[in-house]
Amino acid sequence: MSPAPAKSKPFASGLPSFLDPSRPVRSLSISFWVWKAILFVVIISCPGLGYDTSASLLPFQHNGSAEVISFAGTKHASLPIALKFVRWDSIYFVHIAQYGYLFEQEWAFSYVYGSLANHLSSLLSLADDSSRVTQVAVAAVALSHVSHYLSVLALYWLSVNIFGRNTQGTLICFLSAALHIVCPGGAFLSAPYGESLFSFLNITGYYIYSSSCIDLSSNKRLLSHGKLLLAGCLFAAATSIRSNGILSGVLLAYDAMWQAYKVISRRSVCSAIVRLGFTVISGCIVALGLLIPQYLAYISYCLDKDNLRPWCQSLVPSIYGWVQSHYWGVGFLGYWTVPNIPLFLLATPMLLILFLSSFWVFKAKSSLTSSGAALKTSSTLSSSPASSLLTQLAIVQFILTVMAVTSYHVQIVNRISSGYPLWYWYLAWHALKSSDSTQSFTSRTRVLFVVQIMVAYALVQAVLFGSFLPPA
Repeated sequence: MSPAPAKSKPFASGLPSFLDPSRPVRSLSISFWVWKAILFVVIISCPGLGYDTSASLLPFQHNGSAEVISFAGTKHASLPIALKFVRWDSIYFVHIAQYGYLFEQEWAFSYVYGSLANHLSSLLSLADDSSRVTQVAVAAVALSHVSHYLSVLALYWLSVNIFGRNTQGTLICFLSAALHIVCPGGAFLSAPYGESLFSFLNITGYYIYSSSCIDLSSNKRLLSHGKLLLAGCLFAAATSIRSNGILSGVLLAYDAMWQAYKVISRRSVCSAIVRLGFTVISGCIVALGLLIPQYLAYISYCLDKDNLRPWCQSLVPSIYGWVQSHYWGVGFLGYWTVPNIPLFLLATPMLLILFLSSFWVFKAKSSLTSSGAALKTSSTLSSSPASSLLTQLAIVQFILTVMAVTSYHVQIVNRISSGYPLWYWYLAWHALKSSDSTQSFTSRTRVLFVVQIMVAYALVQAVLFGSFLPPA
């Protein structure tokens, strides 16, 4: 007979003492700022300018023009600390923050993020005008750090709404938020990029939406409807930061179909009609996050009939779609080329986790109690007010993953996945299986290995990012 597997200790018992799930905000805050300090030191310690000197030219750019002072002087041998974070797309964000949209290709990047960074930079008091770009960079880096921190807390409270506050529920909420800290977004969540702000707005939108569901079940209808509209506003803001935020409208479409079914089947007709009305309004608000930038671009480029851009004459004019395809080579299967195979390999682990967690929901719901709290195998999730959110998020995440594989620069999935909570819950659920079977022990070991890989990847990525080296 083979010996019985050794009884494993609870996952939480292996955590450092400062990671105390009973004091989640304090523990998550300490963990977050320690991790950010490590990444900060790694990035600013990277020597030289890297293979691209774009960031070093920004202080010498005047009035946003393409003409810059470029010479091989000694002052180009190093950068101010803040400009160590201005790499890759963040150059566009910083430029937009200073001058607004000057070039067509800049419409691929959020004006909202740049505008916020610009307003925050006005609170700083660096003296000379040549330091303006440094001032904007400092504000943008601070914005990304604070947004990521608030996103971690928002994920924790969202998880509480889904999984509850008992012992097992507290652990999964805490671990999910902790995983968000060290997610593969890494340096991009510290730099002048939109991912941190998108993550905060999107996850907070999910939290408000889940609270709306809970309030509705408690017959707090007016408060619930108000929160539904607020969630729509947050999703619209997230969409203005990154266009994939429009996928969060799936939650509202799902809700609308359910309310329409209740009306057709004559179940609580009056309340269903009212809820359907608020849901449709909220969905329209989300759409504005995508439509308003398109409208502003249209009146900027398409009213002069003598100088129309090609995209103006499309059936549905979209500067975003045009810029992505024309300048960045993004489109259906457009990234499927032999030179991009290494980037697909780089993205494969995250893609696999996203796919598996999208389908895991349907198995996990049969393992959760009706309160959504304990991870037991004998109970079912039947009437938790926010339980349907798991299915809705699975749909959203699955669509995102398919789009990443077929239509995006695939490697960016490592950072845009930061704003979607389902895969964090998937890893936490497997790490916290209560059974002492060999299968559960193996599952927990695999999760710990994944976390170790995430941490190692983020550190290596920080070195590459700070040195202005690919992949981005």
